[in-house]
Amino acid sequence: MKLSQYGYEFSPELLAKYPAPNRDESRLMVVNRAKGTIEHRIFKDILDYFDERDVFVFNDTKVFPARLYGNKEKTGAEIEIFLLRELNRELRLWDVLVDPARKIRIGNKLYFGDDDLLVAEVIDNTTSRGRTLRFLFDGSYEEFKETLFRLGETPLPKWVRDKVEPEDAERYQTIFARHEGAVAAPTAGMHFSKHLMKRMEIKGVESAFITLHVGLGNFRTVDVEDLSKHKMDSEQFFVTDEAAATVNRAKEEGHRIAAIGTTVMRTLETAVSTHGHIKAAEGWTNKFIFSPYEFSVADAMVTNFHLPYSTQLMMTAAFGGYDRIMEAYRVAREEGYRFGTYGDAMLIL
Repeated sequence: MKLSQYGYEFSPELLAKYPAPNRDESRLMVVNRAKGTIEHRIFKDILDYFDERDVFVFNDTKVFPARLYGNKEKTGAEIEIFLLRELNRELRLWDVLVDPARKIRIGNKLYFGDDDLLVAEVIDNTTSRGRTLRFLFDGSYEEFKETLFRLGETPLPKWVRDKVEPEDAERYQTIFARHEGAVAAPTAGMHFSKHLMKRMEIKGVESAFITLHVGLGNFRTVDVEDLSKHKMDSEQFFVTDEAAATVNRAKEEGHRIAAIGTTVMRTLETAVSTHGHIKAAEGWTNKFIFSPYEFSVADAMVTNFHLPYSTQLMMTAAFGGYDRIMEAYRVAREEGYRFGTYGDAMLIL
């Protein structure tokens, strides 16, 4: 498969700028691989397709307020910092992106908040846009983290909307978010409401929770035609003994496993053994899934409608079948489905 095969006719009007009023009332396209059919439902109807003892696997990563606005020393020039990951807790070192990057040099000090509440020093230039910052803060680690996150903004992608609004702090997050570390939300999981989770419990559909801290690499442009030459950024993941046991037991008993999102699918395929069982593990994954690929764990997947040429679209096409998924995207455009982070969902069976 080549990069050029993942383009489709796209216009910005397809993008959802706001979430559905209720999490579980987005539209749901159901693509059945065995029957070759497409159905149009509402997301809360998803349980109609699953039985007792089937398992939904969720990503319980939690998005932190990763975007900060500040000023450069001396010139006062406005800068935007995007926190990627904490490198050293004691030294207050963070891996960040800086915009505009071209005028930021090693040794520059950056100021954030009223009365320069927080100061950072640039100590390393790692890439054309990336930097390592050391935050200069006298208080405890807890006080530092509270200050940093209070000054930060919900990292809603700029292509969704330029301006972040108060409701984004809640809606750009799953209701089961638990482990802080993501700079982008696992969007398929955002369709699940408390009411829907309760209905799952009543029906006997089980839940398993893994963690993959979603990074900006998810949105990195693929710039090579030969997909085998594209390198994914590494992201940290955790699979607990409990999650592995729940998934493996269901597989042994012949029940279905639904990966709720591409991040879950990547994690399951990273943690799978040669026998098709997943194992408890933690580490980093840069797994890039595209056609042809033989999936080992999940029988079903929930995912949003992704942008052209994106790695998420490539994985979706690998799981659902290239021709079938590209046709489903054509139908979605005709039927007025909403694309992107706050958009509608697809269930592939």
